[in-house]
Amino acid sequence: MRQFLQRLLNKPVVKLADKLSSRPDRKRVDKALNGLYLQITTNPGKKGLVLPFDAHKDKFIILSDQHKGARDGADVFALAEKNYIAALDYYYKNRFFYINLGDSEELWENLLITVKRHNKATFEIEEKFLKRKAFIKIFGNHDLYWDNDPLAAFNLQKIYGQKVSIYEGVVLKTTVNKKPLEIYMTHGHQGDLQSDGNWFSKWFVSDIWGPFQAYLRINPNTPANNDQLKTAHNRMMYEWSSKRKNMLLITGHTHQPVFKSVTHLEKLYEELEGAKKANEKPQVEELQKQIKGRENKGDRMPDFNGYLDTYFNSGCCCFDDGDITGIELANGCIRLIKWQYNANKECERLVLEESKLGDLKL
Repeated sequence: MRQFLQRLLNKPVVKLADKLSSRPDRKRVDKALNGLYLQITTNPGKKGLVLPFDAHKDKFIILSDQHKGARDGADVFALAEKNYIAALDYYYKNRFFYINLGDSEELWENLLITVKRHNKATFEIEEKFLKRKAFIKIFGNHDLYWDNDPLAAFNLQKIYGQKVSIYEGVVLKTTVNKKPLEIYMTHGHQGDLQSDGNWFSKWFVSDIWGPFQAYLRINPNTPANNDQLKTAHNRMMYEWSSKRKNMLLITGHTHQPVFKSVTHLEKLYEELEGAKKANEKPQVEELQKQIKGRENKGDRMPDFNGYLDTYFNSGCCCFDDGDITGIELANGCIRLIKWQYNANKECERLVLEESKLGDLKL
């Protein structure tokens, strides 16, 4: 039956997807990001929170795009679960505040009851942060359910054992080098007609459209799996952030890590050129290996250049080798980190990029 429906509906579904368009549009993106920021900063509490923090004392970990599933063949989080739990255990013990930046649960393809049953360990360790009042849960396009379903609050309370607020964004405020600094965070699907429209369109996408696509196994282009859309997304997010004074923007959504407005792949190519000029053969071989690994994960070189250091992307927690990436804020620094399995299959934390907040070009 599925194959018959695929043949019958593939073209109409793709055509409708193009009409609804998950492709980012600059005007929609700018309007959505501006509107959300204004709502959070002028009326904090409903759409998001404003959190003052001390850049040298307070610590944050930002992770996104787990896409927790049903432990079946389509569950992209299954291999990363061990790294995710090890990472949260580390951050909990080291007193980090955890900001979950959206698409934590894959609710386009799975029923909540199934996701809940197969991800008890991850919910339990997230609950530890919640009990310490060090947890913010932000929704993305694949878990829009948390924002628009009447039973969402009840189900969250059943999962975590207490009331959980759901937000669309958060703004951290601090002072660095005697200058104000704001760090604006949201999932990054803003301006996408498929998942950032009115209540009805959000309900339709999360409860009807997403499961329908999943059943037919028809996957129209989305920023998470299309290189051109990743580039377009990164460009628009960078351009929006570059026009703001004393502000950083951190998103997820594309599954592509970005640090200081540069993809990690770009950074590796820069280092490779330097290693070649210095004739450092072991480093050249190691960088080539890392570049191949990033390209195997879907990263490509974007076609735009900048840069102010205003845009960051947390990457994702569902790479097909089990790696996860995220953004740390600690000790006056911002870091792009990765958790991976070492040769002994143990979880280890690596710092991929690091910069002092005071050294950023804003």
